[in-house]
Amino acid sequence: MSLFHPRNRHTGSYDFERLYAARPELKQYTRLNPAGHYTIDFANPTAVKLLNAAILATDYGVTFWDIPDNYLCPPIPGRADYIHVVADLLAASHQGTIPTGPAIRILDIGVGANTIYPLLGQAEYQWSFVGVDIDKKAIAAAQKTINDNHLQDKIQLRHQPNPQHIFQQVVLPEERFALSMCNPPFFNSAEQAKQQNHRKWKGLGKQNTQRNFGGQSNELWCEGGELAFISRMIQQSTHFKQQIACFTTLVSRESILPALYKQLKAVHARDVQTVEMAQGQKKSRCIAWRF
Repeated sequence: MSLFHPRNRHTGSYDFERLYAARPELKQYTRLNPAGHYTIDFANPTAVKLLNAAILATDYGVTFWDIPDNYLCPPIPGRADYIHVVADLLAASHQGTIPTGPAIRILDIGVGANTIYPLLGQAEYQWSFVGVDIDKKAIAAAQKTINDNHLQDKIQLRHQPNPQHIFQQVVLPEERFALSMCNPPFFNSAEQAKQQNHRKWKGLGKQNTQRNFGGQSNELWCEGGELAFISRMIQQSTHFKQQIACFTTLVSRESILPALYKQLKAVHARDVQTVEMAQGQKKSRCIAWRF
């Protein structure tokens, strides 16, 4: 069952004829599935990257997009859902109307080489973004995408020199953001990420060790997994409550929610909300809090 957000552009099947117009080379990677619908081999990283590039060009006006080999290549429909969810959260503090335009500044924690949230957010709502990452190679790749699409006035990038810091050193004094967002690393270790990847390949009927959606170590895992990462975010958010109006993050594992709620209560967060999201069999959720 799909629970895509009502404003998500990708609630139906992909219109491959439109996508071919943007990326003709995608055609060689499409095939008919047993139901008679065109699809791609999602086990093929080249096909997935071309599909993303075609979607970005066709639906979001991003003409030039690429990522280095083995970096995370995100499924755009799910990423778009997060953008629309945070738009609704912002509307709640703007008399029910989604605020648009560059005056709405969003902080993207872990922007990645793919730059996906700033690209979608500026296209859908014309927000401006500051994206931060600990990986200098990812920042360089993201900056090329920004430059090639002439988005320098809408998307800024900053390197986070300390992996233990979430906001410190990248949020400047007296700077203000309407909201922060994050898709945290959710595995506890490289081995756990590898095991999950093996299960995905088995589900695709393949035998392979590469990741069809890619991903560097810092994109996929950290010590303690997503619970440790989000816990650190909650604790550190208390020091930036005057600069960031609303904090949000994706939460992959439902089982860690009680621990997160307990921590949010301990730091006296208010207006804590959890929004469920699902695409096919994959379920996730966004948790948001204010002070």
